[in-house]
Formats: sequence, C-alpha cells, structure tokens
Amino acid sequence: MDTILSTMFYFWITLFIAYFLMQRGLWIFSDVAKGTVSFMLEKALGPGADLVEGRPGAGARSWIMQGALWMIFASMFTFTSMWLTHDPDALHSLASWGYTANAEELASAGVYATLYGTVSMFIIGCSFHIIPKLAGTELASETNANLVSFVWTISVLVLVIGSQNNSILGIDIIPLGVALNNIVLLAVIMNQLLTVANKTRNIATPGWLILIALLSSPILAIVSIVSGAANDNVGQWLTYHIFGGTFFFAGVAGIALYASSIASGNPLWSKTLVGVTLIGSIFTINPFGDVDGQMVMDAFGPLADNNVMPFTNQDMLSASFLMALVSIPVLAFSSNMLVTMRGSDMFVDDPDASGNAELNLGSWLIIPIVIGSLFVQTDAVSGTNELLGISNSLSVMAGWLVLVPLSLGAALSLYPELVGRHLFSQNRARWGFWMMTGGAIFGLSITMIADFMDIALAELLVEDSSNLSEELRKVGSVMFYGVVIGSILHTLNMVTGMFRGELISKKSVRTSSISVESYSLVSPTTIRRILSSGADLDTEVIPTGENDEKGSATKL
Repeated sequence: MDTILSTMFYFWITLFIAYFLMQRGLWIFSDVAKGTVSFMLEKALGPGADLVEGRPGAGARSWIMQGALWMIFASMFTFTSMWLTHDPDALHSLASWGYTANAEELASAGVYATLYGTVSMFIIGCSFHIIPKLAGTELASETNANLVSFVWTISVLVLVIGSQNNSILGIDIIPLGVALNNIVLLAVIMNQLLTVANKTRNIATPGWLILIALLSSPILAIVSIVSGAANDNVGQWLTYHIFGGTFFFAGVAGIALYASSIASGNPLWSKTLVGVTLIGSIFTINPFGDVDGQMVMDAFGPLADNNVMPFTNQDMLSASFLMALVSIPVLAFSSNMLVTMRGSDMFVDDPDASGNAELNLGSWLIIPIVIGSLFVQTDAVSGTNELLGISNSLSVMAGWLVLVPLSLGAALSLYPELVGRHLFSQNRARWGFWMMTGGAIFGLSITMIADFMDIALAELLVEDSSNLSEELRKVGSVMFYGVVIGSILHTLNMVTGMFRGELISKKSVRTSSISVESYSLVSPTTIRRILSSGADLDTEVIPTGENDEKGSATKL
C-alpha cells in the first residue's frame, strides 16, 4: 500500500475509534474518567486558577480577543515580507540591533501568526461558546479555558521567534513551540469532551465539525510518527494537508455554519450538506497551503527525517483523486452558508448582525481559491512545477480571503452574546471590512500577476527580471497594507466595544436556529413555515400579543 492511502487509512480508523468512544463512553470507566478530567482542569491548576476569572463566557472572550490581537501582528508580518521581496534593504537599520530582516523568515512568521495566532484562537474561542450551547449545558471549566489561552499565546510567540531563528543555545525552538501548543490543545480537548459528556441533548452537526477538528491534531501527529509518514517529503506533504483539511477547514466550517444561523436568524438550509462537509473534510485532502511539508518537518524536529522521495505513480493518483474530491465538501459548505444567509445585511448596518460581511466573503471566495490551489498542488505532486511561482501568493490568499474572514465573521457574530455589548462602532466595522477585503484581494491579485510574469520570463530564459514585475510587487505590497489597517480597526472596535459598546437587551441576543426550543407565534402561519425554522415535534409554540384579561368597551 502506498504512503498516502496507508496513512489516510490509519487516520480514518483512529478518528472513527475516537468518535465511537465519544458516543458510547468508556463503559464502567466513564465516571472515573470524568472525575479525573474535572480534577485536572480545575483543582490541579493550583494557584494558577486564581489568576483568571471563571465567569460564564470568560474563556471564549479571552481566546477571541487574543486572536484579534494576533491578527494585527499576522498582517504586519505578511506585509513586511511582501515589501522586503522587492526591497530587501528596507529594514537594514535593524541590523544595528543584531536583527537581519529576511522576507522568507517574515513570511513564515506571518503564516504562524495567521494560522495559530488568529484562525486557531478564533476556532477554539468560538468552540467554547458553541459546544456548550449545542449540548445544552455549561462549559466544564471556564477557568481552565481562560488560563490556557495565555499559554497558547506564549506558544505562538515561541513559533514566531523560531521562524526567525530556529536554534537558540542548541535548542530547536519550533518543536518547543509546537509541543507547548499541543499541551494546551490537549487541555482544550479534555474541557470540550467533559462538556460533551454532560450534554442534555444531541449535538448538531456543526458541533461535530468542531470536535473532529480539535481531535484531528493529536491523532494525526501520532499516526504520522507511528506510520513513518513524518520521515519523508511525501508523508510530510500529506500530513500538512490533512491537518489543513481537518483542523482548519472543518473547524472554520463548524463555527461559520453556526454563526451563519446566528447572524441571519435563519435555520441552516440543509443539514445533509453539513454532513457532507463533515465527511468530506475527513476523507479528502485539502489543497490549501504550501506545496511542501517543511512546516511538518520543522514541527516534529528530531522525530522527523529529511528523506527526499519522489511521488510514486500510485501516490500521484491517490493524491490527485482525493484532492479533486475536496470540491464536494467545499461546494456543500459554500452553498449552505450562502443560502442560509439569504436576505441578511451584507454591509453590517444591523448591530445584531456583525460578521455577516466576512462570512459572505469567505463563502464566496473559497470556491475559486480552492480550485486554484487544486491546480497548483496537482502540478507540484506530478513534478511539473510550472505553477510553483504562484503557490505562495495563493497560499496567502487562502489565509486572508477564506480562513481569516470566516473565523473573524464567526467571532463577530458571537461577540454581542459573549461580551454583553455591541461592537463600539458599526462604521468602524464597515471600514475594517472594506480595508481588509480590498487590501487582500487587490494586493494579492497584483502580486500574483507579477508571479505569472516571472514564470513567463523564466520559461523564455530571460536573465534580467522585468521592471514591470518589480513595480507590480510594490503596488501589491502597498495595497496589502490595507489589511494591516483593517486588522487594527477590527481589533480596536472589539476591544473598545467591551467597555463602551451599547448594552444589549435580552431580546436582542439571538440564539441559533439550528435547534429551536420555542417558536413565537405572532401572526397566522403554516406548519411548513414553523418546521422550516428548525422546529421539531417537541418545540413549544408560544402565542405572543395575547392575554387572558377580560375585554371592555373602548373609551372614546
């Protein structure tokens, strides 16, 4: 059996076992496991538990706000790397402090800050609110969720430092950051599993997307090491893209689908398509990201080898087929999102619908970007490498035009209920959206045009680079600076809103229509309309605007 199919098979089996145990429990050991995990999450923290608050929603707020702060640094690192591509000496003065700025290293720092600092923290932060809501219970430990968010931030900081200098005093920095990251993720998983164990109702499918995303990271790491996939470039490439499909795509899809119902007030258009998204994220290879597995090799450190092996014909066929299948869950997710949000206000004028614009943007752009990524990855797997020059620009597009908008949109949709206040300024939210969107679309598109020009010149064996290509890169980097400004506007809006935002009333707090417990009947309607709102046979229908008081004559 080839590397790709064997590794995928082990991953599927292990993930199925984890799902089975979550559904069935640990037999007579379930109560023991619950008690042990509860002790580890609360009492085992010792004095550390007194450093943070454990009020409801504190954990989710902490993760989301820190994710917003990392969004600023992620955009700054990415912008600086784009600028240094055409002007390597722009930050030469920093050499007097002992730091030599390098475009590739700053691009790597931007990737770590974007994926682990922004997207991951938004996914985990939203999950701390969504899973308890869908399970009909409270989060097992708000204190633990709040505390480990700061440890996660430290791990991201270590990864960013490691991207600049991976060896300090003979110690590999990136594996250290990844190890710290996984320790925190283990605490997050235990917290969520204990919450699920106390559920009072069945969890809707978006919740399972989030749970599978969280579980996939440690499972994939173990499978990659045990199966030997981490020892060669083929296995490292596969591990990188499985992680992108299960953790990032499934996690973002889960919180975005839940948020689309929150933001629009509509039920999810199709529960079947949510299931297709879940199954597809597990059984396909996501083409987003780099064309190699360098990040995986850096993450595993001494546990991984640098064996360079060409893709066999069977590996090429398996990889190409599984990547082509990713169009099914992507189309299912995109169509479900867009139809669910039909009629909602895309321009965030409604204070109760913050995040709609970002959710719409990510849902539209995921299709063309995944198609482009499919062509680039297939080209790399086949060994042709004709499109290698645009892989970096397309990878940044996947981050800033799909993952960040969807995760940010979900966080903004949940913001009022988590904070108890609206965003400070809807005008600032609007400007933040347009600055980020315009900067990312125009900046990265212009940069990609320059990439295509360089590819064409290389094919013609032209030695001197084109001045036009260099000028386009300057324009692209300047345009991308809008993303930095937009990130700052969004973050300031969220932070200021915690203290000065308009207080929300209980009536304005929206609940997800994924699972409806009551339906307010305000006018004559049909059974079909009630059921289409997400109601079932146990939903309580409550007439409004009526009372039992005795009527009297109207006084003129």
